[in-house]
Amino acid sequence: MSYKQIDMETYPRKAHFEHFRTQAYPYVGITADVDVTEVLDWCHAHNRSFYLTFMHIAALAADEIPEFRRRIHDGKIVEYSECPTSHVEPMEDDTYRYCKLEHHMPLDEYFEKAAAAQEECRRRMDLLAEEDEESMYFISAVPWLHYTALLQPVAGGDESNPRITWGRYEKNHGGKMMMPLTVLAHHSLMDGIHIARFFEMVKQGMKYLK
Repeated sequence: MSYKQIDMETYPRKAHFEHFRTQAYPYVGITADVDVTEVLDWCHAHNRSFYLTFMHIAALAADEIPEFRRRIHDGKIVEYSECPTSHVEPMEDDTYRYCKLEHHMPLDEYFEKAAAAQEECRRRMDLLAEEDEESMYFISAVPWLHYTALLQPVAGGDESNPRITWGRYEKNHGGKMMMPLTVLAHHSLMDGIHIARFFEMVKQGMKYLK
């Protein structure tokens, strides 16, 4: 994936970047419920996997926000043109493998490539494929729980891949299907306002399915 380097002399968050890189835990995370009623209806109507469909929505939504495409690289900030996903692919023995997908393509092609990637992932013995991880969004799910908070492991330091996770959807009192969605990001690269913009884009998720 191609990227450009951010000019730190004109970067408005330069002081924030330098400040949060000194923190022992330089990450910011937000969990909130999102309405996935329409997306679920679409998946049922088109016989598509909700997991893959929502991953497609989340990745395209993240790509629309420059801060989500930025990474710390050799002490500087680089911005990728787009970012693939690395998601957890469940195995039959209750373990998982990591699987890479790209998402800037027509939906039919996306699902076709996803099926091939999942099959290859299930045949692979290694947890991780040999991939350049820096550009990726790290995607996972906890489909057994409708949770209210989530703590995630990170390598620390300058590891700056956004982590996007969701849990089990449940019907609320109004009949809407609500699902917890979590974002964990490096605070040197983004603030709450950027994560809030991501949630707003996800709320418009149906536009990514047209």
